[in-house]
Amino acid sequence: MASRRAVSVFTALWLLVFGYETVRYAYLDPLLGVRLPKVKLLFPPAGWIMFYRVDEAEGHAEVRGLRGGREELIDPHRIFATRWVGYDNIRRNVLITALEPAYAASFCRYLRRKFPQYEGFAVQEVVTPSVIKARGSELRQTAYRCP
Repeated sequence: MASRRAVSVFTALWLLVFGYETVRYAYLDPLLGVRLPKVKLLFPPAGWIMFYRVDEAEGHAEVRGLRGGREELIDPHRIFATRWVGYDNIRRNVLITALEPAYAASFCRYLRRKFPQYEGFAVQEVVTPSVIKARGSELRQTAYRCP
């Protein structure tokens, strides 16, 4: 019973420290206006992101369907529907591969087959120049159109 309690206490403390380390740099420091201390345990500088390179800019792709002369944003979860619980390809930015010119023709065929209700499609690149300094500002550019 004591070992169960020890594991529970350790897990609770670990989650608290992990949560603190995850939100410290991006949220707590700006909110409080001071540099809070970093916990020097097993935490990489980027928290949960772990060993991925994290840039200040962020980019993703959007697909808009053309119907009646208007563009409608298509939910990316409808484009690449995944049925696995807890696994979200959209949050992992899988749609960014649609911006590659080499995939344009096959992606257009896929969109026409999956969404016959649309007359055409516009695949756009959306870039946030700085997720820290200009969080709401986005730059959109059409990468290509599917007739």
